Amino acid sequence: MKRYVKVHIIYFNFALVKQGIIITTLAVAIILGFSFSKTPQKITKERLGEMLFFDPILSEDSSISCASCHKPAFAFADTSAFSKGVHGRLGNRNTPSAMNVSARDFLFWDGRAASLEEQALGPIENPVEMNLKLSEAIKRLNRSKKYRNLFFTVYKTAPTTKTLASAIAAYERTLETSATPNDRWMNDEPNGMTDQQVRGRDIFRVKAKCFECHFSPDFTGDEFRSIGLFNGTTHNDSGRYNVTKNPADIGKMKVPGLRNVAMTAPYMHDGSFKTLREVIDYYDNPHAKMPDGINRDSVLAKPLGLTEQDKQDLEAFLLALTDDRFTKKK
Repeated sequence: MKRYVKVHIIYFNFALVKQGIIITTLAVAIILGFSFSKTPQKITKERLGEMLFFDPILSEDSSISCASCHKPAFAFADTSAFSKGVHGRLGNRNTPSAMNVSARDFLFWDGRAASLEEQALGPIENPVEMNLKLSEAIKRLNRSKKYRNLFFTVYKTAPTTKTLASAIAAYERTLETSATPNDRWMNDEPNGMTDQQVRGRDIFRVKAKCFECHFSPDFTGDEFRSIGLFNGTTHNDSGRYNVTKNPADIGKMKVPGLRNVAMTAPYMHDGSFKTLREVIDYYDNPHAKMPDGINRDSVLAKPLGLTEQDKQDLEAFLLALTDDRFTKKK
């Protein structure tokens, strides 16, 4: 019996090795599906958004693009705890994946954006990211004959802040994945999960209590939770509280989706965990690492008591959430 189906569009296949997964590589020109020097026969808002996503024209010194931090080979996340913006400036939060975000109710770790369109514009003006006023970004696009023509073709108007956001958001909505061992297992299809991964799924749902926060087809409930990493001194990012000013939100962060999680290390809003095993060890007994965490979720009130086999099985299940475009069986 089929349990759910998630429609997806496949754009990418890359070559790198991470978390024990082998990735196939294609050239950038193939990845993008077209050359920046030649307009495709039919331009859509998704294709326009793709061009903008990879073009450094939207940064102050034209040195970085959205893709500089949202690296396609790593499920559109970054490989560093904090990404470098213009002039080498470091951000203060780990870059989350830009994949599987079309159904999200909130964007950014603190949930300050309520739509992909709003999220798309944030990094452009952020002083530690692209550091470019939106007004200047629109001037640049209008000075570009290529972009003026493309925007007129797609939107029947010259580039504006609204159409810029629309195009990038449209592209991000194409970055959905559903070709994983877990998806095949859920749909009773061949090449699903191994016995170990199925055991890990049971641990994920019950003993490890992951399902309390990571549910839905994308493995997130779009909630805000504190896992106890904030203690007011060592970790000074109070998360959701910065938006709501509600003391109950101190230390809470948006629960991320787990699709392709094996590709997106390091983990947590501060990139403090380098591997999935470190994440699992922390959740097993968070008090050992951060005994004075503020607003720690009640789900983590006591150690989980995971055995070594439990942890290995749980990690195996998390690997089963990786889309086929990133993997190649040995």
